[in-house]
Amino acid sequence: MADQKKATMVVDKEFIISEIDKRIYGSFIEHLGRAVYGGIYEQDHATADEQGFRQDVLDLVRELQVPIVRYPGGNFVSGYNWEDGVGPVDQRPRRLDLAWRTVEPNWIGTNEFADWCRKAGTEINMAVNLGTRGPEEARQLLEYCNHPGGSYFSDLRISHGYKTPHNIKTWCLGNEMDGPWQMGSKTAAEYGRIAAETGRMMKMYDSSLELVACGSSNRGMPTFAEWEATVLDLSYEHVDFISLHTYYGNKENDPGNYLARSLDMDAFIESVVAIADYIKAKHRSKKTINLSFDEWNVWYHSHESDKKLEPWTIAPPQLEDHYNFEDALLVGCMLISMLKHADRVKIACLAQLVNVIAPIMTETGGGAWKQTIFYPYMHASVYGRGVSLKPVIRSSKYDSKDFTDVPHLESAVTYNEEEGTLTIFAVNRDLSDALELDCDLRQFEGYAVVEHIVLEHDDLKAANTLQEERVKPHTGGSAKLDGGRLSARLGKASWNVIRLAKQA
Repeated sequence: MADQKKATMVVDKEFIISEIDKRIYGSFIEHLGRAVYGGIYEQDHATADEQGFRQDVLDLVRELQVPIVRYPGGNFVSGYNWEDGVGPVDQRPRRLDLAWRTVEPNWIGTNEFADWCRKAGTEINMAVNLGTRGPEEARQLLEYCNHPGGSYFSDLRISHGYKTPHNIKTWCLGNEMDGPWQMGSKTAAEYGRIAAETGRMMKMYDSSLELVACGSSNRGMPTFAEWEATVLDLSYEHVDFISLHTYYGNKENDPGNYLARSLDMDAFIESVVAIADYIKAKHRSKKTINLSFDEWNVWYHSHESDKKLEPWTIAPPQLEDHYNFEDALLVGCMLISMLKHADRVKIACLAQLVNVIAPIMTETGGGAWKQTIFYPYMHASVYGRGVSLKPVIRSSKYDSKDFTDVPHLESAVTYNEEEGTLTIFAVNRDLSDALELDCDLRQFEGYAVVEHIVLEHDDLKAANTLQEERVKPHTGGSAKLDGGRLSARLGKASWNVIRLAKQA
């Protein structure tokens, strides 16, 4: 077989990148489109529980093992009054949401979402409004959510039927505040000061909170890098994370270039790490700022249909991308990118979870189903725990329109010594040929292949529907371990999960 169809990998258990923070597999629910109404909540649905939460959706969320969910936005949060979403539902106001030009009925708010998270087995990453509001409202929301009782806002929560505090530990200080589309957008200096004061006040209440400052809305913003440096310069000692957001698309129908876009994600992460460490050095600080990649996904399929939606309705079908097989491959590559940077990316939120650019889709009054991207996300979340190892990879490469030296093999390895498991995640970007993988695993004596999961399809544009799941994984992969050498055939354009376990 020709050299270009081979790839080699050496996995050493001492080459540890970092322990993986489980929050790297988080997601996002915004009051946008049918994410909440018609997504997680549909009071009249056949599977709805006593609170109106769809059990079919909850089952799929539990299957993903989502550890944390960012809420309630997103662009929505920059005009959100959290008080509108608490107390008796029949007394809550309807508001115009300028971010998405819809009507927000406030049927679901902070307490109901906390209930949903408990049912889903996940935690809340709560965003506060630093667009039209500020530090005072943020600390009031914190008191409402976390204080046991004996104060105005904690007693207000108790009067609403929630005696036990929600104890939310992770908080986002606003959303995309550099964006001219954002309600209350700010310069870096304006936002940096408000983030610092909000963070300082919140930590006066609880110093163990983990706070995320807004980074640039994307790497292409004209103020990128300068924004991060200024914001962190002003808020460094009061925050713990800086956020990153990115979405990719394939409008030009160039799959080779599209699947290389995770290299842009790598560069984005490494740039922000460099900026954060520069400010650390400048401040002579002992504290390290980590990264929260709290919006990432593929997003482009729905752009044209969204332009035709009628404004000022409740829960219109906005941002409902229908994902295909090549989207799943890129999502797999993006998950690998974050595992490769697990030393600094400690939180990440696939945006979003249900209906809105999401792995889970529903029909109002009907069923729920898995999009193509559900599978790499689920595999990484379920099997990608423990520590991230740095494999030594040799692979053939290709050039595309925007990238050079794109490796055909993209891979990450996770190792859980306590459970005796080793998992290799691998994408073959080669669109025409399989890769024969030769992997040196001699350090993992006594291990055996448990299964080789493969997601593949001859049609890159194949998509799933409620009626037909065209793109789904199988366990017919060829991985074998013999004498400490793993061999596996990675089919053309495929996502692979090779699971190994120590034998008793």
